[in-house]
Amino acid sequence: MQRIRMISVAVTLAAMVSPAHAKWLRADTESFIIYSESNEKQLREFAANLQRFDTTLRVVFNVAQQGEESRLPIYLLPSGDDVAELATGSRKAPIVGFYRHGRDGAFAMSHRQKDANVRGTSSAQQMLFHEYSHHFMKRHLRAAFPGWFIEGFAEYYSTVDFDKDGRAMIGQPVYRRAYGLLMLPKMPAERVLFEPPSAMRSLGQTDTYYGRSWLLTHMLFHNAVRSEQVNVYTNAINAGTEPRQAAADAFGDLDQLDKELNRYVEARLSYRTTRDPIPVPTDIGIVPLSADEDAVIMARLERLNAGGDTTRMTKVRDALRTLAAKFPDNPDLQFELAAAEWEMDRETRDMAAARAAVDKVLVAKPDHVRANVLLARIKIFDLHDTGETDPAAWREARRPIQLANRTDPDDAVPLYAYFDSFLAEGKRPSDMAIKALERAFALTPENIEMRIAYAFSLANQGQFDPAIRLAKTVAFDPHDNGQGEAILARLEAMRDQRSGGGREGNAPPPGG
Repeated sequence: MQRIRMISVAVTLAAMVSPAHAKWLRADTESFIIYSESNEKQLREFAANLQRFDTTLRVVFNVAQQGEESRLPIYLLPSGDDVAELATGSRKAPIVGFYRHGRDGAFAMSHRQKDANVRGTSSAQQMLFHEYSHHFMKRHLRAAFPGWFIEGFAEYYSTVDFDKDGRAMIGQPVYRRAYGLLMLPKMPAERVLFEPPSAMRSLGQTDTYYGRSWLLTHMLFHNAVRSEQVNVYTNAINAGTEPRQAAADAFGDLDQLDKELNRYVEARLSYRTTRDPIPVPTDIGIVPLSADEDAVIMARLERLNAGGDTTRMTKVRDALRTLAAKFPDNPDLQFELAAAEWEMDRETRDMAAARAAVDKVLVAKPDHVRANVLLARIKIFDLHDTGETDPAAWREARRPIQLANRTDPDDAVPLYAYFDSFLAEGKRPSDMAIKALERAFALTPENIEMRIAYAFSLANQGQFDPAIRLAKTVAFDPHDNGQGEAILARLEAMRDQRSGGGREGNAPPPGG
């Protein structure tokens, strides 16, 4: 921080293609693609503020690269209730924004509703900044961090704002955590340090955990005596030190740390400002979506958020079938139908319908990147399902992926699909496929599936140290679904077997 100084299935799908709704706009910045139904002035202001936040993080962490080759899509809905309903199916869910990543990329959801009588920046902005901080950490801070610091880091940067001179103000209070910090039982520092957020047994405990994680992060960042302890602690963890020992070595007596934390919450908190103003970007491009894109965007969001919920995905698929029949000449709608058919459980998936829909897309748009990838996945599924071993058939199935990559070399999805096709064939990935995986990971390191695949690829090449470091980033991630520790153990076993003179063939990643 050398360059800084002190000082949070709604509308029916049929309604989503109605011409009555407002026109969707698209804003392009160096790091984001933002979709909103707001007017151009509001969208430009939102996009500029978000890009300035990204620039602030790059200044703080000395990230020389400006912007991203693979930009994060962000969708803005009218209200927090709309976001909650899209995320969970219930408008009453306590969700005002979220961030998701999967095989087909990452995206974030937020809203445009203004807060009433809220101190500091809006809850929507704080939630989006929190989630983007996670995204930024995964992309640019290539180390394993414990759960409390991952969440404390995101909370710490969630309140960034800009003063009248344009400088970023960093480390301002997270007022939405005040009740948990001041009114609920204090959570001991030892529990914050060593229990994941998933271990919390109530909403109150979760709120307190996030608040105490933020408070601990703030104290460590701003306390002159303890300011280097975070680096000592995380370096030790990444070097293989057991977490409790790493904490004791870095922070000293944990009871004393807890006492300091309890005093800190009562103290007047400082914040930091950047030395120089963060410039307002002037190169933001804003265009209306085409009629086909505009008609299908809410259907796309329903599909993206229905993944893993069979009942909900079935409703989305059925609604898309109706819409696709009504609008047969809309290739974007046909792609959403094809994707929804493909994403159904194997037992209920209609492969013929998926293939028919994707074929319609490619008739209208032969270079449609994601449709070509989906076509290849359908062909590869068929080859794997029938036990086909003819190399020529597998090469032919990969051709749509190669076309997709030529169309957009900076899209990680075709790159990873090419690598994954060799695992489906049961073959060792070619050198070109391994290079494709490396490029996919470089573009989207936040993607856990690609991160795991890359870790196993490194291990299969004998590069166990970087492979295990990558696995640790998954094992420590509080958003991991529990697979990280098993993957880490598997890679460590591979390393130990190799170092002991044992022989082991190439190990595919889980699911490969």
